[in-house]
This record gives sequence, C-alpha cells and structure tokens, in this order.
Amino acid sequence: MTLSPTLPKRTRTLSVACAVVASAALALSGCAKSETADDAGGDSGQGAQTVRTPTASAAAGEGCALTSYGAPKLDLKNAIVGFSQSEKEANPFRIAETQSIKDEAAKVGVKKLLTTNAQSQLSKQISDIQDMLAQGAQFLIVAPLNSDGLEPALQAAAAKKVPVLTIDRKINATACKDYLAFLGSDFVEQGKRAADAMAKATGGRGKVAILLGSSGNSVTTDRTKGFVDQVKATAPGLEIVAQQTGEFARDKGQQVMEQLIQSKPDITAVYAENDEMALGAVTALKAAGKTPGKDVKIVSIDGTRNAVQALANGELNAVIESNPRFGPLAFATAQKFYAGEGIPEDVIISDRSYDPANAKKSLGGAY
Repeated sequence: MTLSPTLPKRTRTLSVACAVVASAALALSGCAKSETADDAGGDSGQGAQTVRTPTASAAAGEGCALTSYGAPKLDLKNAIVGFSQSEKEANPFRIAETQSIKDEAAKVGVKKLLTTNAQSQLSKQISDIQDMLAQGAQFLIVAPLNSDGLEPALQAAAAKKVPVLTIDRKINATACKDYLAFLGSDFVEQGKRAADAMAKATGGRGKVAILLGSSGNSVTTDRTKGFVDQVKATAPGLEIVAQQTGEFARDKGQQVMEQLIQSKPDITAVYAENDEMALGAVTALKAAGKTPGKDVKIVSIDGTRNAVQALANGELNAVIESNPRFGPLAFATAQKFYAGEGIPEDVIISDRSYDPANAKKSLGGAY
C-alpha cells in the first residue's frame, strides 16, 4: 500500500497536520487544509508536520496491524525505545531529525529513549541496533544508512519481536515482516519538482550537472530518477552533461564542482541532491569567478536554513524541502500500531518548496 499519489506539476495540494499532534489518529489523518506549492514555504515553525492524508483503505484499518506483525502489546510510557541515527550530526538535516525524535519522546512520556549514531558506518549501525536490543529496547526507530545491509539487525529485532519503524530512507525488505513501515518523503516526486524548478530558472535550456548523493540508498536513486525523467518529459532543452557523486557532503560537493568547472566549463546549471552539496558548489563557483544563481543556476533539495538564506541572497534558484521532523509522526504511528490499527507500508510526508519569492519570509520555517 502506498500513500504517494502523483501531484500536479504546478499546484500541489498538501494535507497539513495540526501544529500539535495530540493523538495518533490526528497525526496520520491530518487536518485537511489546502495550500499551493507557492505558499507551502511559509514560516510554519520548528514543530510543524505535514503529512498526506491516508487512502480510504488505510483509514479503514488495513495495513500492518499488531497481530499480523506478531508483536506484543506495549504502552510507550512504560517502554524502552531505541533510535538509530545513520550519519554524524554535522548535517542540519540529521541534527533536526534526531532532535525531533528526542523532543517527541519526551512529549509522549516514553520511559527511556536510547539513541545511537552510526557515523556513516553500516557495521556500526548493525551493532548499534543489536546493542539497543540487548539493553531492552522494545520499539525501534531506524534511519537506515543504506537501503541494503541491515538484515542482521532486522533479524535480531525479529527474534525479540521488536517492531522496527524506518524513517527517511527506504530499505529493500518486506514491510510488516522485516520492518513495520517507512516514514519519509516521496523522493521521486522531490526530483520531479526540482526538475520543474530548474526548467523555470533556466527557461528550459542549458547544460546541467547533477551532484549525486551517496551510493547505495533509495534517496539518491529516486531523486535522480525523478529529475532525469521529468527533464526528458517536460524540458528536453536541458541537457544533462555530468553526474558525479558528492556523497551528500559540502566539502565533497565543492571538490566535485571544482573538477566540473575544469572538465565541463560550459555547465550552466547544477542540480544538487542535497543542500550541503549545493552550498559546496556555491563556494567553488565563487572561487572560479562565477556568480552562482546567475551564471550557473542551482536547484537543491533539503530546506536547511543556510540554503534558504542562500536562496534569499540570490545564490541558489530553488530549494525543495525534505522534511526531517519525523518525531511526531513516528510516535503517533507507534501509538496507532499499539492501539491495534493498521499501518500503511509507506507514510509519506509532504514537503514545502522555497523559491526567490518566498525565501526571505520562510527562513523561520527552515531547519
């Protein structure tokens, strides 16, 4: 079951959740309020959460339930919950993501929250999860480093009948068996929206370089697919002349951009699959005597405060948000699950858009 319907190209209707998620039912069904994409970048504050309304079948209770998953009933207020972060918290996305989990755990009144950080090492994430299970974790929230490779950790959780809720990155496993559900963005749609923004910024013509994210995860694969497919379908005048990984890091994005300036001097646009790489590209372009945002158009994905500020300053041309504030939705999903309700395989958060018209007023809602 999926909650990721195709959105119109220009106007996207978002379901905006209540500012305070008071119950699991509210968090998953949302408060039906429509916004256009142009308005969606407003200052919604640190605690805002946007989710797409579940399909009728999901709302009726289909999906993964407690009995079908085979987990024991649990009161989160008497539970030990574990959170496995995948990457070091130097990236604003990871900082906001971890803090959101901690804040909501405190709000819900979880007995104990265990937190770990894999420091971008798959072997460490596996051992982190196994260690939390050894410490008595009864429910796990995992931000996977890669889409593959977590099988030993998932098997350890299954042996103890501990549900695993994945956030941010999808894993290649079976929902309601190897893990409970996925909470995150529609990454293909993000790529499509970035392509639309690039077409607008360039007038639909130019030579584009793609700064790819790290290999081996669904975020990079889907954001690339969405962008490339949308360019082919709607902006054939945009020629993709280079694709090179910047590993979602600012310094690596800068290095790649420096190389591309030498090897592909006629590049007129850059699609960065996260804001950190985009900001690295800005630094490289300035050092080469080029004006980012003018000589070379730049579109990125994330919605960090630094990127939205760069957009307001004219150094970027558009930013598609990837919402990192999973805490309210993660714990609401857990509460719903333990109440006996069915959980869809994919629970998709709606992401805002930032452009030159709304960037300055939207800074307060960026992370």
